Formats: sequence, C-alpha cells, structure tokens
Amino acid sequence: MIWEGEDARVAPFIDSICDAFRKLPGNEGLRIVRTHYQPEDLRQQFITASIAGSPPDLLMDASDTVGPYSTAGFILPAGGLFSMDRYNKLAVQVVTIQGKIWGVPISNGNHLMLYYNKALVPRAPRTTQELFHYCETEAPRRGLRYCMAVNRGEPFWLMPWLGAFGGWPLDGRSPTLDTPAMREALAFNVALAAKRFVPMECDYNCMDSLFKESKVAFIINGDWALSTYQSYFGAKFGVAKIPRLTQTGLWPTPMIGGKYFMLSSKLKGKQLQLARRFVEFYTNEHNQLEQVRVLKRLPALKSAALSPLVRNDPILKVSMAQILVGKPMPAVTEMRVVWDAMRPFLGQVIQGELTPAQAARKMQADAIQKIREMDN
Repeated sequence: MIWEGEDARVAPFIDSICDAFRKLPGNEGLRIVRTHYQPEDLRQQFITASIAGSPPDLLMDASDTVGPYSTAGFILPAGGLFSMDRYNKLAVQVVTIQGKIWGVPISNGNHLMLYYNKALVPRAPRTTQELFHYCETEAPRRGLRYCMAVNRGEPFWLMPWLGAFGGWPLDGRSPTLDTPAMREALAFNVALAAKRFVPMECDYNCMDSLFKESKVAFIINGDWALSTYQSYFGAKFGVAKIPRLTQTGLWPTPMIGGKYFMLSSKLKGKQLQLARRFVEFYTNEHNQLEQVRVLKRLPALKSAALSPLVRNDPILKVSMAQILVGKPMPAVTEMRVVWDAMRPFLGQVIQGELTPAQAARKMQADAIQKIREMDN
C-alpha cells in the first residue's frame, strides 16, 4: 500500500512504474494499492493511521515531514536499508537528522523558481529592480492589472526573500523569526501588493489560474509545476532564477528538498523486503530518467544526474542553478512548528492587522511556546 500527495498529473507516472514492477519475475499476482491525498491531508491521515496501527507500507512525501514522523517513531531509518551513497548528497542531507537518514530520495529540488510568459515579456529580469521596472511600466501598457502572481499567504513563498535579506527561520533547532531580516521580508511582501505588482489575496489555485490565463507575466512556483506549464505554454514558456534582490545584492534562497519514500515502522519480514525492492526499482536509473522526461524533475540518483538528458536540458539547467543558490529545508520537527507559528501572523500582516515588526515578534513567541509544548 502506497500513499502519496502528488499533483494529479503525476499519478499516471506512478502507476506506470507500479505496473512495470508487477511484471517483474516473481511479482506475478502482486497487488499495489495507491491512495492519493492532498499534501496536508496526507500528513494528518498518515499520523492518524500510524497511531491506530494501520499505516500504509510506503509514503511518498516531502522532506519536511521526516522530523515529526521520525520523532513519533512512525517511520524506519532508511540509511541501513539502502545504499544511500548512490543518491545526491544534498538530497540525502535534507532528510538526515542527528546522523540518521529517514527517507529515500525520489527527486531533487521541490524548490521555487520564476516562470514567465514570453508572449508578455521577452526575457526574465535578473534583479528585482528590473522586475519592478517591468511591473511599473510595461505591464500597464499590456493591459495587465498585476504583473506577477505569488502565494503570499504561505510561508514557503516567503523563504526566498527571507534568505535574500540575510535571515533564515531556524538556527539549528531554535526559531529565528524576530529578526531584522524577517521584518524586512514581511515589509517586502506587503509592498508587492501595495504597489499592485501582485494581487492582495491570491492562494495557490488563484495564482496558477492567473498565470495560465495570461493575466500576469510572471509567477513564482515550484519545480513540480514545470511540466504542466511547459505543456500549456509551449514555446512561450520561460524559466529563470528568482531575481537577485537589488536592495541587498543577495540571491533569494528558496528551500530545497524533494520527494521521498518513507517506510512505515510497522514493516517487517517479507513485507519489508518487498517494500525495499519496490523503492530500489522506483529509483533505479531508468525510472529516474523517465521521471526527468515526463515530469521535468531533477533526479536524486547520482548516475541519472550525469545523463545528457539532464545536462543538456536548458530548463533543467536553470532548475539546477536555482538549487545552487537555495538552502536545504530543515528536516527537524521544529520546522513544522515554525510553519504553524508563521502562517496566521503572515496572514494578519497581509490583511494590515499587524505591522511586520509586530508579526515577527508574535511568530517568534508562538514558535517558542509551541516547541515547549511539544517537548513536554
């Protein structure tokens, strides 16, 4: 049994690998059940099922869940079950906590980038100064109400700018939210809407629709959307690094992670051996390169990353360039606490109910309180 929280377009690819695995000698009659959940629902369902003693054998999830899952004892350490030196070092590092590896990398990245519509803008801006110049001058000439779409209310989209102002949400396991960098990043977020560069309120589906309908020239979205946008726009689709922040001269630092297999701690005996064989098959070189071809995701397997299919692809080159200026997403449990502490106060800043300074203080205090409660 496999649970996953992927986009619907990924399901046929997963199913194709499951079908190929079933056809291997010795797997005749094998039944693989794949169940899809929305990402947040997936996490809650897995926690609930694990507590009840009936979790799925395998979970396909993002790296930031390994902290709470491993702390609760819901997943097995993967380091002793697989040859982890076959995988990209950064991809393994992301799911390593206190020397133990808790997931098997499926893809490398899961990071934000800048996408643009070449019919509306011929080349990508290299700096925020260039981006804002387009928003102030060219976008109105083209009849665009806004020039860019972002998911302003989700902290994940704030991380690149936090890094560009010199901050980060954690120092080891300690939250670092009440900082000048956070205040500046929040003020930057407010200014984007105040200048009407982005909509005041726009969730993920909203921003995705605006970009697909050519109502904005740019969108900041994840590598998971690459193949969808490439198919949708064809030759008009452009990919670039998030522009360098003119104010500091620093590159925005999207969080880098990926998708991972995690093995339920209930697995043992023949069922564990079967799960291991499936994970090794799913992440072999052939299937990693198929993932590149079909989904435009950077492979986690070292040998696949050296393939001309990856190295000669102009879009994947940009994706790798973005990774090189990003930062690994902390896998510790405290990162999930930080997300929960940031989200409501980020929303209040967007609504004008809190100043950036007030929100930063409240985020820090709430994160510290939640961590204390978690540790008790």
